[in-house]
Amino acid sequence: MALPTISSAQAADTIRVATFAAPLSRDGPGLLLRDLIRGEDPEIDAISTVIDQVSPDVLLLTDFDYDAGDAALAAFSAQLDSPFPYLFSAQPNAGVHTGLDMDGDGRTGDARDALGYGRFLGDGGMAILSRYEISKDDIRNLTELLWKDVPGATLPTLDGEPFPSQQVHDMIPVSSTGHWIVPVLVGPQRVSLLAFAATAPVFDGPEDFNGLRNRDELRVWEAVLDGQIGATPERPILIGNVNAEPFDGEGFRDGIAGVLARSDLQDPQPASEGGADAMNVGHQGNPAFDTADWSEDGPGNLRVSYVLPSSDLSVVGAGVFWPALDDPLASLLGSDGLAAGPHHLVWVDIRIESP
Repeated sequence: MALPTISSAQAADTIRVATFAAPLSRDGPGLLLRDLIRGEDPEIDAISTVIDQVSPDVLLLTDFDYDAGDAALAAFSAQLDSPFPYLFSAQPNAGVHTGLDMDGDGRTGDARDALGYGRFLGDGGMAILSRYEISKDDIRNLTELLWKDVPGATLPTLDGEPFPSQQVHDMIPVSSTGHWIVPVLVGPQRVSLLAFAATAPVFDGPEDFNGLRNRDELRVWEAVLDGQIGATPERPILIGNVNAEPFDGEGFRDGIAGVLARSDLQDPQPASEGGADAMNVGHQGNPAFDTADWSEDGPGNLRVSYVLPSSDLSVVGAGVFWPALDDPLASLLGSDGLAAGPHHLVWVDIRIESP
């Protein structure tokens, strides 16, 4: 796959915005930084090589272990061919333990009893790397927004009672990881990243706790865009791992389908030859749009990562880094195509018009 580059004539007003659910989470706190310092982790090397190849200007990573000093994030950026000058992360709900039985299994203290699934504080958080200034003073962090306060929310019940308890309903945020509105300054203009990573809509029971939460994590952005949660951001770009698609897989397909149909957003439909070649039997969606390479014994390949710019932004290119098997770039993903994990980087090129 020949990746288009941004020419010097475009460089001042065209940015490549990307998201990547790269597996940069480890089994305990500090282990990601340890692996980065050692420099002997082939998965990290493969992830870095993909990022270097695509060369995004703004990148959201949605499975990156958080540490309060951003030491791992700084170390990761530093080992790229062209380190990013602007970095941002914030404490996610993942791994914030509650002392409550959050999953209704009669026990407390497990990874599923955190505000968001996590074996430790910061497990699988998010991070933004940018070549353009991040207006940190103007960031709106909605990570603590209570699930019950989301317009149109549906909280889980079982046999007519709140699941797992009314106490949980009263305190649980909708975000399993985080919801950030992050302004990025591009010359005299700014774009606003609506960044998040939703829970997988599986691993629950008949109450559909994760399925409902997944749907309502996306509903947060619908409410933001509709002006129901604060002011509507300037030139929004909805970006991240939605963990849902409109045609295949689990979850509420009509949720993401409705977002894709919104008139104030546009779907550039990033595609790849590798995804098209790896089509699953029985799937209804266009396989070229898939972003995750999962086994047919499981969910199969799905489109779960998205970059959806505001309709008033000019999109000039888009793609998914998933080379065809006969493409020389396929070697970057290893012999099984999974060297950088099952997810593929999604990018969109956006022309920022002068005011």
